[in-house]
Amino acid sequence: IHHGDGVEEAFFTTDRVMTVSFHKYGDFFFPGTGDVKDVGIRAGKYYSVNVPLRDGVNDDAYQRLFKPVMEEVMNLYRPSALVLQCGADSLAGDRLGCFNLSHRGHAECLRHMLSYNLPSLVLGGGGYTVRNVARCWAYETAVVLGEELAEDLPWNDYYEHFAPDFSLQVTPSPTMENANTRQYLDTVRQQVFENLRMLQGAPGVQMEAVPHDPEAAAAEADPDVRPVSGAAEHPGEHF
Repeated sequence: IHHGDGVEEAFFTTDRVMTVSFHKYGDFFFPGTGDVKDVGIRAGKYYSVNVPLRDGVNDDAYQRLFKPVMEEVMNLYRPSALVLQCGADSLAGDRLGCFNLSHRGHAECLRHMLSYNLPSLVLGGGGYTVRNVARCWAYETAVVLGEELAEDLPWNDYYEHFAPDFSLQVTPSPTMENANTRQYLDTVRQQVFENLRMLQGAPGVQMEAVPHDPEAAAAEADPDVRPVSGAAEHPGEHF
């Protein structure tokens, strides 16, 4: 639910990494950064993508932005790998968060990104209602592995923490107001698309010599012979 300000700052001046953050913005919410107009600087201009959201966003509203924005990002930037930070503080009922996502709606974002079949590093993140963090990460681990979990939790040492339903589900609040109107979501999406259109395509990659076949090299090497290094040795290496 918080803006990914640290990662964005690390790559704010380069086009080698594109950062995309979906987060709560406004009302002095921490860290107070992540306006849709924050797009990076110098070589990194337009390679920082920010999607600001308001309180109460639900599964349908979130997907209304997430999927089209990420499809556009993938088409234009064409990354070779993905790092996904799946913070659980956007789930309904979080002690600090103010979104209203179910565990299935949250995991649908992960499932969508995995559909691009790129090397992916999937990380956890925030989450301040511990039992829902456990539910979220258990379910999303299953999504990564292509497994389906039963809704009823098996007995475990922490079973009582999941009372009263003892279920994997994170159920959205039926009474929480969604401040993200259709008009607001469409406006944000249009602004993000306009920023992305400023890109000149995916950045070029510096070409390097391709090493010879590692399998052939491994077959040629004698595993019982230590390779000889041409580097000077320090006397301390022998003690």
